[in-house]
Order: sequence, then structure tokens, then C-alpha cells
Amino acid sequence: MNGNVEVVVIGGGYGGVTAANSLARRDGVSVTLVNPRPHFVSRIRLHQLVTGSDDAVEDFGEVLGGKVRLVVDTATRIDAAERRVSLAGGGTVSYDHLVYAVGSGAADPGVPGAAEFAHWVSDLEGAERLRSALAATPASAPVTVVGAGPTGLETAAELAEAGREVTLVCGEVLGPSLHARVRRPVARRLAKLGVTVFEGSGAQVTEVTCDGVRLDGGRELPSAVTIWTAGFRVPDLAARSGLRTDTEGRLVTDATLTSVDDMRIVAAGDAAVMTDRPFRMSCQAAVQLGPAAAATVLRRIAGKTPAPVRMFFAGQCLSLGRNEGVTQFSYPNDKVNAGRISGRTGAGVKEIACRFTLNKLVSGARKASSRASHGDRTDRTDRLETPRPEHRTTPSDSRGAA
Repeated sequence: MNGNVEVVVIGGGYGGVTAANSLARRDGVSVTLVNPRPHFVSRIRLHQLVTGSDDAVEDFGEVLGGKVRLVVDTATRIDAAERRVSLAGGGTVSYDHLVYAVGSGAADPGVPGAAEFAHWVSDLEGAERLRSALAATPASAPVTVVGAGPTGLETAAELAEAGREVTLVCGEVLGPSLHARVRRPVARRLAKLGVTVFEGSGAQVTEVTCDGVRLDGGRELPSAVTIWTAGFRVPDLAARSGLRTDTEGRLVTDATLTSVDDMRIVAAGDAAVMTDRPFRMSCQAAVQLGPAAAATVLRRIAGKTPAPVRMFFAGQCLSLGRNEGVTQFSYPNDKVNAGRISGRTGAGVKEIACRFTLNKLVSGARKASSRASHGDRTDRTDRLETPRPEHRTTPSDSRGAA
């Protein structure tokens, strides 16, 4: 490796942080992470933020290596030809290699009234607004959760355990990602908590109003607070930057996570898709893809051919309130099986999984911080500042706006 190599990571979620820490361990590589918030968001705990059992945030000083420069700003455009990223705050960050890890958020459901009247729990700001809305609503007022994937199930159970009157509108089936046998303890737990469940025929939401939801079967459900958890979307940064994306806006990569348009752009997490081996959008995938993306970048820096990514899944852990949960086991290819752990033990497994994930980030940060500082020109004192001239930044111009 000749000279210093500048790597920019866009996105400070699970994939971005693990990629940045892995890269920062290598001498001769300077890493800048661009993220719109000054702290790390534990998305797997956002449903807990809603009820106040966890704040779902961590200091970047705990999970990000001390040799990683943090720029709190939003990337607005990637100029692949010039190798620079335009920022909303006015400026650009140049790179030799880039890791695209912008994550995902709530999808636009395309249902009348949903964007106007429904709340979201897929990002920090949405979860905070939802918590405020619930605080301003009587505890006896009806709450409707739309969507029965992991987020919907966890949110419905968390609220019901806190004493809320909750209705869960599933669509076709309760827990579509779960094995049929694993759905049974989930259904029993929801019934025990008093959650009213609508699934199957007539359980599709056709309209959201300020005080209720309408189903395709003609039924109207009263709802003082409606929470939409069905589906995810990714930011359109790649598409706006002229990079190839799939129909959902995810950056298209090869089996090494490299953009099919530019070998200097590598992706990690929800915002990318390997066309020949699609993976589930999840924290479990992101914490594998982050180090894999870093490995691809480092091999390219070293002049070597990157290896195809290999991913392994163990299952899904769901908390159903603070006292019970379900762990759905899967085969390594992410196909679920009938294996499960439920009840209080299931809740314990989920909590262990959450803590293990955070501990892995903290461990990665310590390893990144302990490497020799040779070739690194940043320190902790400027981690919340905009890029400095010595970090190869230039003022933006009108062509950088997007």
C-alpha cells in the first residue's frame, strides 16, 4: 500500500459502523464516516423507545473507533467520476474508495391517509414522534398497528404490555416470515396481552383517517394512534447519483458487494442488493456485510481480487413485551424451520442478542482505536466538525446540489 488511502463510509448504522471499524484497523487507511445524526441508533430497540424502556441510542464514542473521523451531515450526491461526496451542509468529501451503507426507513404504503395520519417506528425521529403522540393520548384510547412483520409484532406487544388497547392488522397472515408452528406461541402471547388481531380475508388497510382505519372488507376500526410498520424503503442517493439500482432503489452489486458501475464503490446493509444472492434486510445481515465490504475494499487497495461474500443466518429473535419473546431458528441460508424458543427464555435470548450486537460494535471500536496511528491525520477533537481542508475537502458548487 503506497501512501495514505482515503475511504469514506456513508451511513452510521450497523453496516457502516462495522465497515468503518474494520477499515480503521489497517495502517495507511484514513476513514471518514458521514452520518446525519451525532449518535448511533440501535434500530432493534426502537420499539422500546416508544414505551420508554430504552432510549435506543448510543454515543458514537462507544461504538466507533477513535481513528475514524465522524462528519455529522447528510450525503446528497456521489460523484463517482470525481470521487467525491456532496454534503447538505455545503461541502464535499473526497475519497479513494467509498462504502455505501445508507440503510433503510419506512416505505410509502401508497394507502390514502397513511402518510398524513400514520406514525412510523423505523427510524429514531419517527419513534420519538410516536412516543410523543402516545403521551398526549389517553391510555384507554385505541391504538392500531398495521403490519405483522417483526417490527409490527414487537411494537404491538410492547404497547399492549404497557397497558394500551392494541389492534394488530396483519394483512394475509400473522408473522409472514415465521414458520407456521412458530406463529402459534406468538399468537398465544398476543392474545394473553389482549391484542386484537385481524388477518386473512378483509384484513388489508385501504385508508387511514385521523381517528381510524378502513379495511378492504368494509370494516372501520377506531384508532386514536395508527402505527404503520409494513415495508421498508431505501434512500434514493444511489439513483440520484446515477448509479444502477433495482426497482426498490437498492444499489446493485456483484457477489463481492462492489457496485456494478464502479469498482471503487462497495455497499453494505439494507441499501444494496446482490442480484445473484439476495439477502434479508436486517441487522443480522448488516453486521456481516459491513466487515465483508471492508474486506473487499482492503483487498482492492492491496491489488488483490476480492472474494465473494458468504453469509450465514441463525434465525430471528422477537421480543413480545419485556417478559416474553420468541426465537425463530433458520437454516444457514435463512430458510426458517420449526425450531423455536419461546416464553421468558425467548425474551432472554432476544435481550442477549441485542447486547451481543452492541458489544460486538464496542469491541470493534476498541480494536480500531488500538492500532498504530501511522498515516492517520485525525483525532477525537474534530469528530463532530465538518471536514477540514487537510482531509481533501472542497467547497461545493451548484453542480453538487441534488
